[in-house]
Amino acid sequence: MPDNVPTAVPDNGREALRADCANCFALCCVALTLTASSDFAIDKEAGRPCPNLQDDFRCGIHARLRPKGFSGCTVYDCFGAGQKVSQETYGGRDWRSSPDLAAQMFQVFPVMRQLHELLWYLTEALALPAARPLHAELRRALEETERHTTRPAVDFAELGVAGHRDRVAGLLQRTSELVRAAAPRRKKRNHRGADLMGARLRGADLRGADLRGAYLIAADLTGADLRLADLIGADFRDADLSDADLTGSLFLTQAQLNAAKGNERTALPASLGRPPHWAARSVAPGPTD
Repeated sequence: MPDNVPTAVPDNGREALRADCANCFALCCVALTLTASSDFAIDKEAGRPCPNLQDDFRCGIHARLRPKGFSGCTVYDCFGAGQKVSQETYGGRDWRSSPDLAAQMFQVFPVMRQLHELLWYLTEALALPAARPLHAELRRALEETERHTTRPAVDFAELGVAGHRDRVAGLLQRTSELVRAAAPRRKKRNHRGADLMGARLRGADLRGADLRGAYLIAADLTGADLRLADLIGADFRDADLSDADLTGSLFLTQAQLNAAKGNERTALPASLGRPPHWAARSVAPGPTD
């Protein structure tokens, strides 16, 4: 169950793309593979329920996931694919009461998640005035993606989602270029796929930067200006975003924020929420004796 968005976050047309764990049969806790690491305390093969999963499909350690070694669970976001598969694709049937459908459900879920992630990006792109020349193409891509999400379960095995992702990715790249054209010195800021792990970028002016797929693990981005930066796929695990400005950044997701560190002065896009675990970093230390 993700540790992410406060209910006060504006809808912006993407409410169905936010995880609703109460209407999902814990698909992410069963369908996915877990590998023992700093993110997960155990190994778990796909299709096997997490040992922390209760009979009511709730997590038995939800309030203690991070101290128990399951910080990866607080980062994960299905973009609403869980409730879509549970309530629409399978009409409320769950993998426990319908074990004959379980294997199929676990195959459909990750495909649906990919489609819902694309819907998140496409919906954002359509809200960008600078991308107006591409709005017709973006709308067609959105409609096609939505049609894929309503397919019968048996069709998902044949769905060429990789090819569809590639086509949408090209369209989002063109969208990014149009929007970032307004940023100063944009041509000097191509960090696409760059290895910036542990980089010292405190106070860096990264307006309009192409940071697609960049490895920013444990990078110091304190006070950095990331307005108009393309952040799609950027890895922010343990990156410090304290005092950084991410307003107007492109294609940022809640999962990326959940993986990072920040404080109450981190400026965020209106559609995303401040992760609860940032609160501990926002409290000023008291006087020492």
